[in-house]
Amino acid sequence: MIKVTPLSEAEFRPRKIAIGTFDGVHVGHRAVIKGADTVLTFEPHPLEVLHPAAAPKLLMPFDVKRDVLDGLGIEEMIVIEFDESFTKITAEQFIEEILIARLGAEEVSVGDNFRFGQQARGTPEMLGSRPEFKTRVEPLVEVEGEAVSSTRIRALVAAGDVEMARRCLGVPFMIEGEVVTGDQRGRELGFPTANIVPDDRLAIPGHGVYAAFADGLPAAVNIGVRPTFDTGRGVLIETYILDEDVDLYGRILRVAFVERLRGEKRFDSVDDLIEAMKQDVEKTRAVCASFHRP
Repeated sequence: MIKVTPLSEAEFRPRKIAIGTFDGVHVGHRAVIKGADTVLTFEPHPLEVLHPAAAPKLLMPFDVKRDVLDGLGIEEMIVIEFDESFTKITAEQFIEEILIARLGAEEVSVGDNFRFGQQARGTPEMLGSRPEFKTRVEPLVEVEGEAVSSTRIRALVAAGDVEMARRCLGVPFMIEGEVVTGDQRGRELGFPTANIVPDDRLAIPGHGVYAAFADGLPAAVNIGVRPTFDTGRGVLIETYILDEDVDLYGRILRVAFVERLRGEKRFDSVDDLIEAMKQDVEKTRAVCASFHRP
């Protein structure tokens, strides 16, 4: 199991360190992480401190990022609290006081667009000039002829293109949240759902119906405002787990999106909605049956 350590509590030892925010842990990040035993990352996202108005919707909450890194064989995740005081640390201090003196870096890996230190003056070239450790700089990874970045993946997710997002991430796009009480509409229609209110800090797929896995089980997921009914409740993530009737209220549910089935639609009658939901379920069953579970 991966060890999560605040920088202030990190013990000195020889380390192979991959450095980055790693939002999404996409295929480009995985190239940087490969061969490392330690990931050095930042919480919160640096832009939340440096330029709050420009802070992006996160692709992964912290717990999901931790679990994905654990699955990649990383032994330790060292977390730097990115606050105002940290922004004053120079690039030289970051190298000498954190990487060398604190963490015992023997190898350091970064992406070629990585910048660090006060006013982002630190560069991969600066890291490579240091004799105390070996530096590996990974170029940007391309998928379909375009560089993979967290920004690109956010746009794909927002557009509902979870299939291309999956190719860029290396795993399905995932969300998680606490299951809350809904208006019981799904149960009345014969499709009881586990409902999650989206976290405003996190990216979510565009409105529509998706084939997904919920805690590893095939699930049809609707994201939207349920236009057939005048609920006034705002956006909700409604997850119908196929062939299961479990009480999930109060639990944290993790949903991995596989394929977008259709856009959100207002139906003329409840019967039309129920028929569409039946079709969504059968499509979900087929998609999930042919997909390797995340």
